[in-house]
Amino acid sequence: MSLYISAAHKSSGKTIVSLGLCAAMARRGISVQPFKKGPDFIDPIWLCRAAKRPCLNLDFYTSSHSEVIETFNRYSAGSDIQIIEGNKGLYDGVSLSGVDSNAAMAKLLKSPVILVIDTQGMTRGIAALLQGYIAFDQDVEIAGVVLNRVGGPRHEAKLIESVETYTDLKVFGAIHKLVDETIEERHLGLVPANEDDLADKKIARLSDVVSAQVDVDALINLGKDARPAVSAQTTHQVGESEVRIAIAMDSAFGFYYQDDLDAFKQAGATLIPFSPIQDMRLPKVDGIFLGGGFPERHMEALETNHQMRDSIKLAIEQGMPTYAECGGLMYLSKEIQWHSKHAIGVGVISAKTRMQQRPQGRGYMQLKETGASLWPDGERSNIINAHEFHYSQLEGIPDSTDYAYEVIRGSGITHQKDGIIYKNLLANYAHLRDSEQHHWVSRFVSFVRQHRLKTV
Repeated sequence: MSLYISAAHKSSGKTIVSLGLCAAMARRGISVQPFKKGPDFIDPIWLCRAAKRPCLNLDFYTSSHSEVIETFNRYSAGSDIQIIEGNKGLYDGVSLSGVDSNAAMAKLLKSPVILVIDTQGMTRGIAALLQGYIAFDQDVEIAGVVLNRVGGPRHEAKLIESVETYTDLKVFGAIHKLVDETIEERHLGLVPANEDDLADKKIARLSDVVSAQVDVDALINLGKDARPAVSAQTTHQVGESEVRIAIAMDSAFGFYYQDDLDAFKQAGATLIPFSPIQDMRLPKVDGIFLGGGFPERHMEALETNHQMRDSIKLAIEQGMPTYAECGGLMYLSKEIQWHSKHAIGVGVISAKTRMQQRPQGRGYMQLKETGASLWPDGERSNIINAHEFHYSQLEGIPDSTDYAYEVIRGSGITHQKDGIIYKNLLANYAHLRDSEQHHWVSRFVSFVRQHRLKTV
């Protein structure tokens, strides 16, 4: 009951097709469950908006094969069809052997692949390209193609004739060049839907385009014929003694993994959303979680809301357990500087954040705990696999700063260390993923619970 949307290379139009399909199916009353391969935060926000169901990340780097299958099956329950959007190209990945590629994910999930092909400047050559992709790994079920950025009716006819003459693949649709690009891109990819006031209109536009130029019914029938892989179900234990944790959610902060959020509930925590932009003070809680986002895009509004900054600073100074990732780390610094502008931050981290022209940390990370971590050891891992993507860096960090992690691979805060510790605050550039290799959520919730019991 699944379709894997992939491509020959990145920026081919996978997201346009995936969003359009999710929205078109949802519009027809079909329950579609979206997934995204890799650690990306932005595409899942859009896919969630289009499908009207939470989007889950499937990532070989932070999860085992059995975890990937379990996550896929658990969140697919109750849906009619599943749409998995790949990342980069079908055979691309970190490993030369392809064990972490989209092809490997499609095989693991037993999902037929739809290749989105950027056809600009291409006619008969598309057949050679597709023949290569079919022959490269014959265990991958490539079911058909969607042609993208087609120049016009004559171009479309030549492409379809080439595909049908030289391959057995079905052409499920041809999307002509869009006069107006519907989704703006930014330095980290797509603008998140939680920042875009016109997100729903843009999704509706993509739904119209895909419905008109892609055979959605044929894809629905193809997806229904597929059967997901099966694995043993994981038992999720609910933690004792419920705690309340404030979680920053607005246009500045929105980078969270859905299954991590669900893990909070399993650990006995209630997440209380709040907006650092609009709310005047923290809700009554036992801990704080400041996730990633683009605080630099909203730094004037964040600075203006000095009541919230004061509320968060007071809570941290008084010892409230707090965890911050990337954008949350930036917000907690003394100041954010971007181009010629600067804005005051919360100020509990004694450093300034400066935005740079190039990424300062990008891709998968490996961390090793220094032993100074605030959270109980629990299921401590020697190596923690994580992810980072930031254009900012901290300047003026005191030499006396304590860190939770050594950086084995990646950049982190200093290229050698990540995870600033201040009182009961842990703040890092790394985005952690709650999985077998590192159940960080239960560790953090346990720390919050223990602190609450001490202060009652």
